[in-house]
Amino acid sequence: MNPPEFTAGLNIAMKIPKAQYEATVAFYRDTLGFAVKEEDVSCTPTVSRTHSVRFGPNTLWLDCVDNYSQPDLWLQLHTDDLDAARATLAGIGIHPCDEVEPLRDLEARTHWIKNPAGVVHLLVESG
Repeated sequence: MNPPEFTAGLNIAMKIPKAQYEATVAFYRDTLGFAVKEEDVSCTPTVSRTHSVRFGPNTLWLDCVDNYSQPDLWLQLHTDDLDAARATLAGIGIHPCDEVEPLRDLEARTHWIKNPAGVVHLLVESG
C-alpha cells in the first residue's frame, strides 16, 4: 500500500456559542467588510445557523452551536486514499471520531478526526 497524500482543504469552520454568534457575524460583515451569506444548515444537525465568509481562497464557516460555551476551530483535510490515510493515522493513535458532528448528503467519503491537540479535522477523500 502506498502512503496517502494529505493536502489542506478550503474550508474552515468556526464553531461559535449562540451568545456570541450575532456579534461574530457582524464583526466579519460590518467591521471587516467581508461578504457574509447565511446558508442552509439542513445537512448539519448540530449547527442551528451558519454563514459563509470568503476568506481569501478559503471559505470560513461561522457555525452557531447552541450548546457550546467557548468557540472552536475546525479544519478540512484532503487525502487521495481514505483507507490508507486511516491506517497511517491509526498507526499514531488517531482514529475517526465521526460522532462529533453527523453529516448528511455528502458525496465524498469522509471521517472526522482530531489532531493530537484535539483540533477537529474533516478528512475527505478527493479523487
